[in-house]
Amino acid sequence: MITFPQHLLDGYRTFTSQRLPTEQSRYRDLSVRGQSPEVMVIGCCDSRVSPEVIFDAGPGELFVMRNIANLVPTYQPDSAAHGVSAALEYAVSVLKVKHIVILGHAQCGGIRAFIDKIEPLSPGDFIGKWMAMFIKPGEVVEQRAQETMLDFTVRIEKAAVFRSLENLMTFPFVRTRVERGELQLHGAYFGVAEGTLFVLDKATKEFKSARQVAAE
Repeated sequence: MITFPQHLLDGYRTFTSQRLPTEQSRYRDLSVRGQSPEVMVIGCCDSRVSPEVIFDAGPGELFVMRNIANLVPTYQPDSAAHGVSAALEYAVSVLKVKHIVILGHAQCGGIRAFIDKIEPLSPGDFIGKWMAMFIKPGEVVEQRAQETMLDFTVRIEKAAVFRSLENLMTFPFVRTRVERGELQLHGAYFGVAEGTLFVLDKATKEFKSARQVAAE
């Protein structure tokens, strides 16, 4: 006999008894007028990195797309199905979001599999093909001299954020709104163990502590 996970039912019971009563009016309002979030977050599927939890967001505040290693593919208007591209198109063209945040994180399994070339990463599987988007043809990603494996991994995790931001601009509907000043693109990096958040400084191309950014 297959049973629905009990801890999910317990969680829903807590939701209906504690959180729902304080947000019932908001849910009813959202059901009538629809959603109108100003921010889209493209994050990783990793269960430890929930955008709604990290940003303490309520219902209707964030439009979230999660995938392995928080990657955005390049614009590919072909006959294939593109989940990330579809979500991006909806957020930008329909919801008219004002911000898109690429949220990378520490200890990313997809990035580590890519670095170590370990199973289930292989040329024939879904993860391998997905992670292949991270590398440009002819590009070589190697550990630098005097660079520890931890430093190398963090560098590649952050590089995935840069690559996704770069790929966002290949979408005509994104580029147009960015150039008009109607849409801003942001990068962020979450440290799982400490719960620290770093925000990309576009001028210096470095990640700064969110606390530091908030104080500036």
